[in-house]
Amino acid sequence: MPAVLRRKALLAAVPVTVTALLAGAGPAVAHGTGSAGVGDPYFPLAGNGGYEVGHYDLTLRYDTGSRRLEGRAILTARATQRLTRFDLDLKGLKVASVTVDHAKADFRRSGQELVVTPRRALRPGRAFRVTVDYHGAPKPVTDPDGSADGWIPTDDGAFVAGEPQGAMTWFPVNNHPTDKATYDFTVTVPKGRTAVANGVLLGQRTAHGRTTFRWRAAEPMAAYLATVTVGTFKVERYTTRDGVEVYNAVDPREARAAAPVLRKLPEVLAWESGLFGPYPFRAAGAIVDHAPDVGYALETQTRPLYDSAPDLATLVHESAHQWFGDSVSLTTWKDIWLNEGFATYAEWLYDEQHGGDTAQKSFDTLYARPASDELWAFPPADPGSGANIFGTPVYARGAMVLHELRRAVGDKTFLRILRAWATKHRDGHGTTAQFVKLAEATTGKRLDGLFQTWLFTEGKPRRA
Repeated sequence: MPAVLRRKALLAAVPVTVTALLAGAGPAVAHGTGSAGVGDPYFPLAGNGGYEVGHYDLTLRYDTGSRRLEGRAILTARATQRLTRFDLDLKGLKVASVTVDHAKADFRRSGQELVVTPRRALRPGRAFRVTVDYHGAPKPVTDPDGSADGWIPTDDGAFVAGEPQGAMTWFPVNNHPTDKATYDFTVTVPKGRTAVANGVLLGQRTAHGRTTFRWRAAEPMAAYLATVTVGTFKVERYTTRDGVEVYNAVDPREARAAAPVLRKLPEVLAWESGLFGPYPFRAAGAIVDHAPDVGYALETQTRPLYDSAPDLATLVHESAHQWFGDSVSLTTWKDIWLNEGFATYAEWLYDEQHGGDTAQKSFDTLYARPASDELWAFPPADPGSGANIFGTPVYARGAMVLHELRRAVGDKTFLRILRAWATKHRDGHGTTAQFVKLAEATTGKRLDGLFQTWLFTEGKPRRA
């Protein structure tokens, strides 16, 4: 699969990955020093040890002409150990000042690490507030698969998509999915541009040739799912029958192609709610940008981000991520099949229940591929590196795992498992081991053989 297509919801898109690294487990560090990274095997510098962030309050000003960003980030956090210093992830932007609890703090840069030394050590359990003032021209980061994520400039603004590393390109952050937080965004852009973030729009005001948008994401969110995409957008707002506030922002160049698909969003969310449980957020919608060089969509929380007008399969896929990946987040990037395999299987179920191919036919079409096909390049539970986490096996073979589980336990029990997973881990995290345990507890069956064959076995599995 070409890198530019890595997040497209394709039928043949493939499964995923497994494993359970405990949250917060990081490399050993000197006493009083927070670690530079939480120990993720694929992104060892992602996140930071010694504290947890509860809330980000981000105030941003972006000039679409100069592409200059000015920012103030206020992080409300809690120390999980004694801290004489701690790290934040921030790449490429210049830091003007840092304070901890309103007192000036020393800081230095080391690669993607912003190393902060507060005036006084922070004791375990203490709540503290970090304020960082920064500025510069943000640029995307290049991922191991060669594609870009983070702050990606466009001809009228910026396409802001942070999976897996890109959040640190536009704000200082504890940049690993194990540390979820709530967010407030205040974003000022030139008049005529719209800044679209996660959650609910609290208000907007235009003065002196600029418009300021205020957004609030009240449910916990992994940093890579945050966005403040800027562009010239046509905006549509409404509330669904279930009380979900919908905000769609569409580039006029994509409006005609996007309209018939976006009209189906309430129906898709209602259908997925019937299968997976109540929609987990108070807001929904879509950001349809015109970003032809990006090449993917992303399940930004409450408001998926598309580089162009999506097709219906992609809308179903990114909407399913609101349950699987957003509300229930991964614990390490090795576990990404829990995101992508589930969202891909949602496509199969939607097709099956809306006059398309059955899930069995989708499975059989994939299984017919020869053993040399990229589908069998690595097992979903072990992509092997960060370069493979958006590879075909993560999506399609991940979906095949779920179909084999469905065949083994029956439709009714299978849907009970999916719903229980989304409910039990709502606003939190899950691991492959936990999913296997839940499936066995729900069914009363030993399923280790099934999961060993389809999740962990290298090459093309033999069918029973």
